[in-house]
Amino acid sequence: MLPGPVRDLRDLLNTYLEPEQVALVLRAYETGAEAHEGQTRHSGEPYILHPVAVARILAGMRMDHQTVAAAILHDTIEDTPVEHADLARDFGADVAKLVEGVTKLDKMKFRTRLEADAESFRKLLLAMSRDLRVIFIKLADRLHNMRTIGAMSADSRRRISRETLQIYAPIAERLGMNALKEDLEELGFANLYPNRHRVIVRRVAKLAGNRQEVIDTITRDLKKRLGEAGIPCRIEGRTKTPYSIYCKMRDKNVPYERVMDVYAFRIVTHSEPHCYQALGVAHALYKPKPGSFKDYIALPKANGYQSLHTILNSPFGVPVEIQIRTEEMDLVAEKGAAAHWLYKAAPDRSTAVRAREWLLKLVETQSRASDSGEFMDTAKAELFPDEIFVFTPRGKIIDLKADSCALDFAYAIHTDVGNQAVVARIDGQAMPLNTRLENGQTVEIITREGATPQPEWLEFVVTSRARTKIRGHMKNLEQADSVAIGDRLLDQALGRRGYSLETISQRRLERYLKRSGLERLEDLLVRIARGDLLAQAVAGKLLPITESLRRRGDDGESASLSIGGDEGSAVIYANCCHPIPGDPVMGYLSPGKGVVIHRQRCPNVPGLQKNNPDRCLEVTWEPLIHGHFSVALNLITVNGPGVLASISATLGQIGANIEQVEQSHSTRDTAALRFVLSVTGRDQLARVMRRLRRNPNVMRIGRELG
Repeated sequence: MLPGPVRDLRDLLNTYLEPEQVALVLRAYETGAEAHEGQTRHSGEPYILHPVAVARILAGMRMDHQTVAAAILHDTIEDTPVEHADLARDFGADVAKLVEGVTKLDKMKFRTRLEADAESFRKLLLAMSRDLRVIFIKLADRLHNMRTIGAMSADSRRRISRETLQIYAPIAERLGMNALKEDLEELGFANLYPNRHRVIVRRVAKLAGNRQEVIDTITRDLKKRLGEAGIPCRIEGRTKTPYSIYCKMRDKNVPYERVMDVYAFRIVTHSEPHCYQALGVAHALYKPKPGSFKDYIALPKANGYQSLHTILNSPFGVPVEIQIRTEEMDLVAEKGAAAHWLYKAAPDRSTAVRAREWLLKLVETQSRASDSGEFMDTAKAELFPDEIFVFTPRGKIIDLKADSCALDFAYAIHTDVGNQAVVARIDGQAMPLNTRLENGQTVEIITREGATPQPEWLEFVVTSRARTKIRGHMKNLEQADSVAIGDRLLDQALGRRGYSLETISQRRLERYLKRSGLERLEDLLVRIARGDLLAQAVAGKLLPITESLRRRGDDGESASLSIGGDEGSAVIYANCCHPIPGDPVMGYLSPGKGVVIHRQRCPNVPGLQKNNPDRCLEVTWEPLIHGHFSVALNLITVNGPGVLASISATLGQIGANIEQVEQSHSTRDTAALRFVLSVTGRDQLARVMRRLRRNPNVMRIGRELG
């Protein structure tokens, strides 16, 4: 009689394989059980249960009978008297080749651990390149080993878990096998960093009370709106895994409280046009988070992954991630390169072909690599497409996130190098600091004493280290920015009365500060800049009593301010009308916020001038402008797949960064899109609009007034 695990395997295979194919798998079990007779695992259980469990994982993926049989036999050649010829004779050449491909390394002696790792990895890649099913078995083998790792020593658990996170989970991701990748990541994380895993699981569990309510409510709202729009779909909601939360905390250098998008929803529909229509419905239901939209349908990932990604602000006060894809895309997203073997109706072999091409390219590097270290460096660069590897002038390798620029490199070297950077020399050529880096480049940073970080740097750096260092510097400057603005406003208010801060006696100033509960003049200037106190009112209190009474009628005079984009947090540009350099503008001293700049044509301006005229400022632009400014455009476009990608490409060509995009409504033929772009001023905006009008997908375009 068959043991329970084998019966379960047989019953599962009977749901999708032919009887003769199931019979071959059962014969493989009999051969494996006999070959492994007397062998046990660290837990003490019979060894044969491990290959059976590996086969069960693959059967759950609906792999073909040859793969499942090879999984049961995968340790026989190395650990038992069974030979390759025996397997070829009894089970066919394909099964024998698969078993040979996943056979553990021969006991070889290496001079260094690096050499051993390189040789092991090289052999793994060679086996994978010949038949991708080899890596499917290897990944399933690793998954079961991780599920039963508790019987290993603490050192072994850490070593195996680190290897799982650094090698096997990335391979699964590179092959597009996301479900298996998530299992490997969670088990690797829990065993490599048990305390970190425990803390995050505990924090996520605190959401348990309303977690299901959040998922159910958002799922219901999405289904209702999509149904009303006539879009066929199914929706899945879940919380993100502890490992994905940990990675976001680590990569963005933020605490758990700052990782808000712990909910993820997947909308699976029938066709590509349905995906883009569903995106518009989702954006109309909940406001999208600026800069969060990604179109992987028009521009698929290297592993074949296709989907639309966006992050929405939910009514529960937490952002939620939405993925939108077709059934075929969902199959490839979950199973990746394995999708070709899962169903005869699989969409195509594109993912498997991409994976094989990647592996062959990687294997070719072994012939060019001069030593193990070089091969591993190249392999790592290929295996981790989200990282790049560049050199310092002295040949030191610096690894950075993909899309990193020269300024990210500067901060990776040293904070002072980043803070004082003025230009980069890339492969001997002088280039701007925002130049994106590529694998293998040699980068040198030219610094200048006295140079300081600029606010616009935050718009193009991508590494958490660079962002943290720049923000730290900016935070120190915020106080100085506010002091400078407050000083200008107060001095202007005093100047209209024939005084200045220098002519106000120290005694009178100290008395006023004490009455106001302030310790220093700087504190007073900050409160003026942030709108908590009005400069003209403060000026009146600082004047001698007789002068204050005589000048009281002058308080209605309007203050003025000139701005150049480098005032930091002391000056805010209103989101209702998005003013940019060149626009006629005015300022409003908003309590607690500071000076808020509006376009004079903004619909909110008349109300501000009527209700709070004493808080309104005359504002002019300085001749030299620094930084980038947000501007909103409304577009009417053709309604079809690839339109967003086409418009994004047009904007990228002219250097306008997309901060936000949302679809307000659509018909069968047209779509109304709202873009928020980052530009340097009206001149660049005019170039952007001219270029967009030449895009055949754009029917009408206009700037949003407010």
